[in-house]
Amino acid sequence: MSEILLSFLPYAFVTGFTPGPNNILALNTISNNGWQKGKSMIIGISAGFVCVMIICALGCFGLSKFVPTLIDTMKYIGAVYIIYLAIHVAKSRPSDENKTQTKSFWSGFILQFVNVKIILYGITVYMGYVIPVSKSIVFLLVTAICSSIVGISGTITWALAGGLLKKYINKYYRVFNTLMALILVWSALKLILA
Repeated sequence: MSEILLSFLPYAFVTGFTPGPNNILALNTISNNGWQKGKSMIIGISAGFVCVMIICALGCFGLSKFVPTLIDTMKYIGAVYIIYLAIHVAKSRPSDENKTQTKSFWSGFILQFVNVKIILYGITVYMGYVIPVSKSIVFLLVTAICSSIVGISGTITWALAGGLLKKYINKYYRVFNTLMALILVWSALKLILA
């Protein structure tokens, strides 16, 4: 079983560290608000990520016949929410008075439940790598934790980049926020057209 964990790690790292709603939002939140005000967003993303991985594991285990229907529905809900976040990112300013919802625990947490990138990631891991080898609930949950650690590591890496580049990002925040918002819109369109 350890071979299966090692075989999906490259896929997990590529998915966890490439641009996506979590990573773009983490970078933008920390660069605009700093770690003190942005940490609740990162904690929300992390908590939501773990929940979604566990739900995907259990869902793939018990309801695999219904997964394609769920993916289609979540695809459109996720795209709408990502565009909503893009609007808030585009309008955000790097100031202490910035009270946009994009910094909140719940905004980061809820994003995970409509973030089709991680839902597809979870479904791919369980349906492609784990369930064919083991139908053990314990093994599924261990895999969920491993997947979560990789995904959260990617988000924290992007947040660190936002913190390190804060001085430059704040100086050119309009251009940067517009670029980040456009990436989120592109991600939403790509999701709908996939």
